[in-house]
Amino acid sequence: MISMQDITAAAERIRGKVIRTPTVQSHALSLATGADITLKLENLQAVGSFKERGAANKLALLSPEERARGVIAVSAGNHAQGVARHASLLGIDAVIVMPRFTPGGKVVRTRNWGARVVLEGENFAEALAFAKDLQAREGRTFIHPYDDPAIMAGQGTCALELLEDAGDIDTLVVPIGGGGLLSGCAVAARALRPGIRLVGVEVENYDSLCAFPGPAIQPNGGATIAEGIAVLQIGQQTNEVIRKLVDEVLVVSECAIENAITLLAEGAKQVSEGAGAAALAAVLTYPEQFKGRKVAMPISGGNIDSRILANTLMRAMLRDGRILRLIMEIPDRPGVLADIAKTIGDAGGNVIEVSHQRLFSAPSVQAAVLEIMIEARDPEHAATITTELEKSYTVRRA
Repeated sequence: MISMQDITAAAERIRGKVIRTPTVQSHALSLATGADITLKLENLQAVGSFKERGAANKLALLSPEERARGVIAVSAGNHAQGVARHASLLGIDAVIVMPRFTPGGKVVRTRNWGARVVLEGENFAEALAFAKDLQAREGRTFIHPYDDPAIMAGQGTCALELLEDAGDIDTLVVPIGGGGLLSGCAVAARALRPGIRLVGVEVENYDSLCAFPGPAIQPNGGATIAEGIAVLQIGQQTNEVIRKLVDEVLVVSECAIENAITLLAEGAKQVSEGAGAAALAAVLTYPEQFKGRKVAMPISGGNIDSRILANTLMRAMLRDGRILRLIMEIPDRPGVLADIAKTIGDAGGNVIEVSHQRLFSAPSVQAAVLEIMIEARDPEHAATITTELEKSYTVRRA
């Protein structure tokens, strides 16, 4: 098992090569959760993720012969960018294998760091198998994304900095994919704060430790907004550390992660990818376990596709009532649309989108169906707008 000495040595090794990211308290998140929330802003790293720490440490430890042969890694994006960047800084030729579902932005950024990107496999396991075969054929050094002591020690520097910079923290919540970040952070946290509560977080369908401390299972897999932790099989070495040091593992839903991304953007003013918001999603999902506690968590990555972020924010607003979608049966005569717009405006609503259908959906040739999307301040305001429209029209919420 890695030791605290491994982590402090890694911290010295990567000093000046990665950013010592800010550790900040968030009053908005504290108010929303009932816990005292401190964030470690790993989304501000040069590659937008904590993964740079482990990659920098591992590559710095390679022998001259290993560097000359080049390296290969497999990743859904963040480990890829970390390896690509630090291989480029060290003059090492790098090949990165990425699953085909990897968001386009992560593929482009990895290429921009100078690596050769190969898209292969429908999931991480298939991409890993292809990378292992390619490594054997080309003689490259494989840089594992999590199940490697040097990677784990590098990731542990995140908790080392957090606990040095933060105040009196009693709980550390960390997302789990392959377990590299949590295992490294657990070693550092137990050394610096022996009594700290350590909580890991997995996303549903990639919940191999859902029975923790019972045996690991084979999860279902599938599409997820948290592709950074979409790992079917936790690492052998990371699992050993987690079982020895971690107190609890929680599982969160896709919806909870979407809500956490939205809260981070609106409340903490931080852009987070799905995996980066998993820790906050756990606090939102299990509030009774964190209420009144001093909770720290990394925003482990901020590499979210712009379209996905926009859709996530809109979906969250729709769920919490700030976006109101109505379907109305209206008479097909001049001035009706103007009257509806005036009613909404007088009630303080903002029309975002209108679809006016006469030919195919209307119950009568003298009628029309109107689909309208409205922005409201909150659910109560949305209800007020709906009530005003119902005074004159047949309305149902979609």
